[in-house]
Amino acid sequence: MKLIFAIVNSDDSSAVSAALTKEGYFVTKLASTGGFLMSGNTTFLTCTEEEKVDRAIEIIGDHSRKRKQFVSSSAGFGMNTYTALPVEVTVGGATIIVTDVERFEKL
Repeated sequence: MKLIFAIVNSDDSSAVSAALTKEGYFVTKLASTGGFLMSGNTTFLTCTEEEKVDRAIEIIGDHSRKRKQFVSSSAGFGMNTYTALPVEVTVGGATIIVTDVERFEKL
C-alpha cells in the first residue's frame, strides 16, 4: 500500500479531484499554501495499491497545468530605496511524494 501526497495549484483542484474520483481513487483534500509565492494550493492524500500509483500520478499530471504568472520582486537601488519589480515565474503543475504505508484501516 502506498500513500500519495500531491500538491497542486488551487485552480486545478476541482479537475484533479474529479478525475481521481472518476477512476476510483479515494482522495482527501487539504488547503495548503506554498512557501515561495504564498499562494493557494491543494494537497491531496490518497492511499492505493502499489500497481495503481503510476496511473494516479498520470491523472494528476494530466489535470495540473503549468502557467506563467508575474509576482513582485523587491530590488534595491542604493540609498535604502526599494521598489517592487514584476518577475515572471512558472506556477502550477504538481509536486508528488509517494511513501509506504505501514498500516491502513478504514473504520
